[in-house]
Amino acid sequence: MEFLEVLKRRKTTNGPFLDKPVAKEHQRLLMEAASRAPSHFNSQPWRFVLIEDPAKRECIAEIGGRTMRQLIADGRFFERYRRYFRFSPKEMEEKRDGILIDHLPALLRPFTRQAMRPWATRLLRLLRVPEILGEDNRRLVAASPLLLAALLDKDEYRPGELSGFYSLLALGMAIENIWLTTVELGMGIQFISTPMEIPEAWEEVKRLLEVPENLELMALYRLGYLPPEPPRPRIDWQSHQRKRLSQFVFRDSCATPEED
Repeated sequence: MEFLEVLKRRKTTNGPFLDKPVAKEHQRLLMEAASRAPSHFNSQPWRFVLIEDPAKRECIAEIGGRTMRQLIADGRFFERYRRYFRFSPKEMEEKRDGILIDHLPALLRPFTRQAMRPWATRLLRLLRVPEILGEDNRRLVAASPLLLAALLDKDEYRPGELSGFYSLLALGMAIENIWLTTVELGMGIQFISTPMEIPEAWEEVKRLLEVPENLELMALYRLGYLPPEPPRPRIDWQSHQRKRLSQFVFRDSCATPEED
């Protein structure tokens, strides 16, 4: 596949993967791709854990589902991320960022805008949205044949110092290399974000993965091969729109936006 085509096809996988183990050869290719990312002084501060063990995947899935349910039920999720939600193609076309909520159970469709308001947590509970999202999240993670933990070496990752910034930058580029390689391999990938939003749950994951003191757990991902026509979760969205050049590029100084 041509490289620019890979860039254009890169996306997050919201739905399920095939019930098929990820080949060891492909796992090694993903790690080789990560290792080719640039890093400050070639420090290579990244570390990764490839998780195939069914029991560990089930435990992480339970934590992911539980934290999703908790974040929705207590209102924290929408409080933090409300500004990214779009509810019509017109709104998405104007803003060209965030996520367009375009796939909902019929029962929820009349309440979408109300559900984003600060007082709407009780409504979400009545409509069982926390349970729906939590269970969908648990199932997706549990059925993913490969989970990936991304960590940083604390000898390099020192928050508050430039080395901390350089390490985060390097890890981000390593993960992007992995993400792009999944496109070439016919795979998908998704960030498992909710456990890290609740400190106690994140500590559970650290204990499960036996993370030593010299490493910092930074992120979790689920990976697998894509089915020909992936089914969508009960509550889903799309986010393929990108800002126009005039919205994020400047010419010579920040005073002159680039022309579209």
